Amino acid sequence: MFYFNYGGQGLLHPLVLETLHHNFQEIERLSAYSNKANDWIEEEKDKTRSVLSDLLQVDSRSITLTQNTTEGCNIALWSFPWQKGDHLLLSDCEHPGIVRIAEVLADRFGISFSFFPLFNDRDSADERVLDIISANIRPDTKMMMVSHICWNTGQVLPLQKISQICQAKGIWLAVDAAQSVGVLPLNLTELGVDFYAFTGHKWLNGPLGLGGLYVNPLRLDEALPTFVGWRGLKQKHLKFEVASIAYPLLGALRKAIELENNWGNKNDRYQSIVNRATDLWHKLKQLANIKLVCQQTPRSGLVSFQILDQSAHQISQLLEQKYQIYLRSIPYPLALRASVSYKTNEIDHLISILQTL
Repeated sequence: MFYFNYGGQGLLHPLVLETLHHNFQEIERLSAYSNKANDWIEEEKDKTRSVLSDLLQVDSRSITLTQNTTEGCNIALWSFPWQKGDHLLLSDCEHPGIVRIAEVLADRFGISFSFFPLFNDRDSADERVLDIISANIRPDTKMMMVSHICWNTGQVLPLQKISQICQAKGIWLAVDAAQSVGVLPLNLTELGVDFYAFTGHKWLNGPLGLGGLYVNPLRLDEALPTFVGWRGLKQKHLKFEVASIAYPLLGALRKAIELENNWGNKNDRYQSIVNRATDLWHKLKQLANIKLVCQQTPRSGLVSFQILDQSAHQISQLLEQKYQIYLRSIPYPLALRASVSYKTNEIDHLISILQTL
């Protein structure tokens, strides 16, 4: 197997699978919902928040445990006390799931939303991006949502400076971090964002069904609970958590993060990702039948490209079925997206196959 889809779903290490199996057995051994099992569950949650807070450089009490990035984005966007006439600003590179949330918010509360043009400036310097954002903020803009790394272009946004713009204007800033956690070295305290939603099953190579949401402590009192359950009634910082989750996943995610950390520190891993993505980008650029989506060298692990006069979806199916090469097609733009990790060693093999198409 030749794997280029860490941005879709990572690969579970055997020790992660072993941890999953052990934890399911442990709950049964302790008897589900016994006092011993409940104590074990509380310890698992605390340990996991601690690991995630270390990963993001924040207080563990600012971490809400979720099932995935989309759930975290929903919590963030629905937590604002929207009033009719308010405005939500998005980039035109946001995931369709985010756009759908905005559409429902507009229908429910009578707000408006619009997009600042990012896709056509995907190769622009940070200063240009900041100018575009500033030009698209309106007097009624109450919240902005952006991706730290755009899921379709791999562009890395200057998040700290965007946060400074939002703070100066009293705008809440929510971030889709599906493609950044496990890639970028992060310090959310320094970045100054209000919400940062991520998942464990992509670049962290953890199990499906577990993610997290950072909520800036400065927003904790103002933000409204999206939905309510017994788990969020215990303490104020748990107000966005609802009820039971798959607790065996918690230790499995911690094991996955532990294994990732064995590959070196966060800066070294990030540099390795960029180096390998850049290697792929340069080699794709040499192929006559390939058009790269971005003309600047990568700053993340995502490299999107088109094969001239061929369907991206059909090519992704062909690569998987005939060559056991796994990458995905994306709808906007219609392209193939390779997700390159610091573990990726099959770049030359991918290039050799693409040359034949």
